[in-house]
Amino acid sequence: MFWVGILYFAEGFPLGMFYDVFPVHFRQQGVELWKIGFMSLLGLAWTLKFLWAPAVDHYRHHRRWMFGVELLMGGVMLIFASYAAFGTWVWFAIGAFTLLSATNDIAIDGYTIEMLNKSEMGFANGLRIGFYRVGMLAAGFILILSDYLGWSGTYICAAVVLAVAGTIILLYAPSEKSYPDQATKGIKLKAELKILFHHPLAFGTIILFLLGVLWLIDSKIHWSAQVDYFWWYAFAGAASLVVFSAIRRKRAAAPINNGAKLSAGPMFGTLLDMLQRPHIIPVIIFILIFKLGDSAMGFMVKPFWVDAGFSASQIGFVSVNLGLVLSVAGGLIGGWITDRIGIFRALWLLGLFQAFSNLGYVWAAHVLPVGSIHHGVALLWGQEMVMYTASGIESFTGGLGTAAFLAFLMAIVNKQHSATEYALLSSIFALSRSLAGWASGFGAQYMGYAPYFALTFFLAFPAYFFLPWVQKMLRYAESREDWHQE
Repeated sequence: MFWVGILYFAEGFPLGMFYDVFPVHFRQQGVELWKIGFMSLLGLAWTLKFLWAPAVDHYRHHRRWMFGVELLMGGVMLIFASYAAFGTWVWFAIGAFTLLSATNDIAIDGYTIEMLNKSEMGFANGLRIGFYRVGMLAAGFILILSDYLGWSGTYICAAVVLAVAGTIILLYAPSEKSYPDQATKGIKLKAELKILFHHPLAFGTIILFLLGVLWLIDSKIHWSAQVDYFWWYAFAGAASLVVFSAIRRKRAAAPINNGAKLSAGPMFGTLLDMLQRPHIIPVIIFILIFKLGDSAMGFMVKPFWVDAGFSASQIGFVSVNLGLVLSVAGGLIGGWITDRIGIFRALWLLGLFQAFSNLGYVWAAHVLPVGSIHHGVALLWGQEMVMYTASGIESFTGGLGTAAFLAFLMAIVNKQHSATEYALLSSIFALSRSLAGWASGFGAQYMGYAPYFALTFFLAFPAYFFLPWVQKMLRYAESREDWHQE
């Protein structure tokens, strides 16, 4: 558990540098706002990290990966310390930093999953949530130092933090588990692509997967707006490739029966292996929608505070700072409960707490005069307490549900491909969170806060329909782990 804290501090610190330190530094240099906003596109590396996660699994040695990328991120910090002027080089430096940070996340998640027993995953995820936040807060402390040390001194301190973290992990963290047969059973990339092209179902799955990646990128860059009917062309081209694959297979001189080799491929093998597991489709749907109610409400909470007449300082202290403390506390307690009652029971029990917390904001939306900020109506003490109570309950129960959910994701991955599988599953969850946030604005605008928050309460329950398959997947993962240990 000590190493869980160290590792996730090292994972949260770079993210804090990216979101908290870089924008302040660049704005103080007079960089235009649109350029600072454009920097967020480079954060796509964290969304798309599953694309190169197989390389981390293939070459393993997660501690060496962590050490290497931490040192390289420290090197990027030294570059920022040495060059004061903002120029084209900054985009390359930040791009390298985000790629390295995302790779660090892959290695840390894979290493942690391999080292933990199932009975430890609940509390470990509570610690993970807490120390990840501590790492981000440490970046905020680095930002404070800029007033005393200047930006060069600030970036040198950041480089030292990264280098020390990487060195400690390499020298003192426990060694990874080894899987001797992993290196010998794989196939080369060229052979994988050739076999894949002769299996239309697998090939179509990969094409659909790549279209999803393309959509994620387009959601940030919006290149489809520059080409009429872009997605029509994309789907037509994809369908043509799948049809051509089916024709080639049908015309093959001999039956092609080497589909089993696809799961050993270096690029798509892990994805195809995961999709072949029993109950995986309903489990993926569960991952998409388990926190749907929480995600659908989350993006509208801050606008609701503003429209209800609360000041920025009230929002910052209660909803952000106190909310952070309560979510960490919820994560720790939720992790402890998960270890005591098991992941399956924790999912449905803590999920209920998570769902019912949305009703607190339904209550607040009925009690508070939304729009009073525009009419000069002061809030009563009792009304403020309703909002504070709703916020505290939502933050705490959100931590409860997150601890159980992350423990579930860790428990069902194959430890031999832990980095890749966890990156894939967490990206699936991130996709649903983004879609829910996008739709939430329309819902709140056209329904009003109270009806929309009530709707988010009901959105939390469709996931419960898939719990029987979740239980079966947990049993399957447990039996597979027992088989590997034997």
